[in-house]
Amino acid sequence: MKKHLLFFLLCLWIHPLLAQQDTTATKPEEDSDKLIREFSFVPLPVLAANPAVGFMFGVAPSASWMMGPNETTSRSFFVSTVLYTTKKQFMLLMKSNVFLKDDSWNLMGDWRFFAFSQPTYGLGTGDQSSKLVSTGFEYDDGSYSDGIEVAQLMEFNYFRFHETALKRIGDTRFFAGVGYHLDIHYKIEDQLLDLDTVPPAITSHYAYSIDNGFDPEQYVLSGVSFNVLLDSRDNPINPYDGRYAFLSFRVNPEFIGSDKSSTMLWAEYRDYFSLDKDRPRHLLALWAFGNTVVSGEVPYMDLPAIGWDQFGRSGRAYAQGRFRGQDMVYGELEYRFPLQKNKDTWGAVVFANATTATNRDANINLFENIDPAAGIGLRVMIDKKARTNITIDYGWGKYGAQGFYLNVNEAF
Repeated sequence: MKKHLLFFLLCLWIHPLLAQQDTTATKPEEDSDKLIREFSFVPLPVLAANPAVGFMFGVAPSASWMMGPNETTSRSFFVSTVLYTTKKQFMLLMKSNVFLKDDSWNLMGDWRFFAFSQPTYGLGTGDQSSKLVSTGFEYDDGSYSDGIEVAQLMEFNYFRFHETALKRIGDTRFFAGVGYHLDIHYKIEDQLLDLDTVPPAITSHYAYSIDNGFDPEQYVLSGVSFNVLLDSRDNPINPYDGRYAFLSFRVNPEFIGSDKSSTMLWAEYRDYFSLDKDRPRHLLALWAFGNTVVSGEVPYMDLPAIGWDQFGRSGRAYAQGRFRGQDMVYGELEYRFPLQKNKDTWGAVVFANATTATNRDANINLFENIDPAAGIGLRVMIDKKARTNITIDYGWGKYGAQGFYLNVNEAF
């Protein structure tokens, strides 16, 4: 299985590089029948750190291109990474947002393979999460384990294949379509799980998995989604104007591979407010989303969590997966501004975000507890036509959380 997954992702990795051989930047009036134009490729080396992975190094190539006339077609892009970290983690990712000619279709992809380790902190937000207490576990004989009061390290392999195709409706900026989503976690090891001690050391992941009928060593979530999208952004890589609203209802039935049937809902909104008509880079950007399990049971690692959105940008300051729950609401506000008077090469941002998540078993509800974070960042525009930025951010949160982030393209 592992060999098949690696070959599958390697093909995806090679494809855009092969496409580059036949694509060169052209003027809009030239080569009107050319499939791909204005191809820009950035082979960015990575040497960075964040709370989930420690120090990481590798490459993060990204590209942008046009698949139709500039006047009627949005810019397509992909970002990818091949990384190894000081915590002995390996990550191979490919994330894309493609607009066909005249924006007739919008194709969104998220493919990943991780050989990973990551702590989990139980479900919910609030002061109880700072104690890192698991939900505990009740045995058949009525005895009870209070759980573990430390961060609970997990090792696992993870394969994700998400593809969504959205058809433009008429001349509007409204799209509708379907997607397929496959999430496989396997070789899961709870490093602090010990059933032989007295009392047993029960982790949050193990307790949740057993209580909800999942194998704690592996599980599969396979489903189809029904989606609607409103996208009026002037540039999906680095918007100066417009808004984005996305609604996705995902159905995960057992008959297409899920261990247990469930449904989930994702609702997302982004908006961009200009603060200077002469300097469009001077703006406020807003991002909010809600993610909830509507029915059935979802495996622990597939529950809504920060840092697991398509581009992994939510929750700056906190480790990926630091907050998780059956329901989650996230909001972020970012102030973006240029650092040069008449040029756009250098810029900066100030951001603040907040997360609330539930633990239904412990009666922790949405908005009962809110965990905030804030930070600053530097921007270097390396492709003015595509508005591609290298982004360098540092964030601070509660419970001593902080992190440094190096990426390509804006967080949202």
